Amino acid sequence: MARQEQVLVLEPQQELKFRGPFTDVVTATLKLTNPTDRNVCFKVKTTAPRRYCVRPNSGIIDAGTSINVSVMLQPFEYDPNEKSKHKFMVQSILAPRDMTDMEGVWKEAKPEELMDSKLRCTFEMPLENDKTTEHSALPKSASASLDDGEVKKIMEECRQLQMEVQRLREENKQIREDDGVRKRKITPMAASHPNPLGSTAMTKDEGLSTRILALCLLFFVIGAIIGKLVL
Repeated sequence: MARQEQVLVLEPQQELKFRGPFTDVVTATLKLTNPTDRNVCFKVKTTAPRRYCVRPNSGIIDAGTSINVSVMLQPFEYDPNEKSKHKFMVQSILAPRDMTDMEGVWKEAKPEELMDSKLRCTFEMPLENDKTTEHSALPKSASASLDDGEVKKIMEECRQLQMEVQRLREENKQIREDDGVRKRKITPMAASHPNPLGSTAMTKDEGLSTRILALCLLFFVIGAIIGKLVL
């Protein structure tokens, strides 16, 4: 009797791509989706078990849910002239409604109850342009270690800096308006004498301008950093 058609939906469907360099562990993700109203038991097998680490390599996928299987290729000396012959097989079976022992289900399974899908493996080395891109993206990789809390903290600091710059601009504008009103009220006689208050206002005005410039520069630098994190 012919086997049943695979009920699981695999993504990717036909091949697992591993992108070098292969001097470190390279991981490909296999998504398994169970669109049925029954729980499904699964196993992931390979023709080269010493070259790969699969997590999880077996389990149960509840009805209407999905899981991600990490397929980790161990480091090896890559030969571009050698074509990969490695293959993977996803085997599945509908779980009995009263199942208590998954291993027992596999042992007692009839051949016509088993379903399977096969995938081949392909190895790819990055092109020279990709290497340049990856090299330029190193700061991004390093910054990827930042957790969401740290990124949110930086964004909040940027928002506060923006508010501070706006506040200083408004304060600077008010000082200029007040200074203009004060100058219009000065009599010719008083204008012939230095006004300590006017000097103080000018000094304060210059100080505010310097602070605004410094804050704008700082805001620009942090904004550039955030831009690199988001890209």
